[in-house]
Amino acid sequence: MNLFRQSCAALITFAAFTFPATAQELSYTPGTVWNISNIQVEPGQMQRYLDYLAGDWKKLNEFGKKEGYVVSYHVFSVNNPRSGEPDLILAVEYKDYYTNAQQLAQQKKLEAFLASDARKMESQSGERKAMRKLAGSVELQELNLK
Repeated sequence: MNLFRQSCAALITFAAFTFPATAQELSYTPGTVWNISNIQVEPGQMQRYLDYLAGDWKKLNEFGKKEGYVVSYHVFSVNNPRSGEPDLILAVEYKDYYTNAQQLAQQKKLEAFLASDARKMESQSGERKAMRKLAGSVELQELNLK
């Protein structure tokens, strides 16, 4: 019986020190998810690439807003880019992370909206390679401080 009491006392002591730490609230709440793309535009292709952004790219993001998964999107010009820095930064803000199944469902809706398919979209992506180079990308999640 003494061993039982010691075990209970140890468990109560352990719980007393553990539960406050796990019950403590975080100092932030997870926010939206951002996809940032650094774009180096090929010489003589800036207007052509901006035409693409103002056309198909904007159309895709407006469709995403209508569907509820894109919150906002932005095109930033880098002032006086130095060697190795991007000319443009594309930022798309998403409501949240999505599962693979959700991404596939969104892809199907997008293909139907564009009256396109994955092969055609891949081909169009290849055509943009003549206009620009993706110099890097990063995915971020905003942390809303309490």
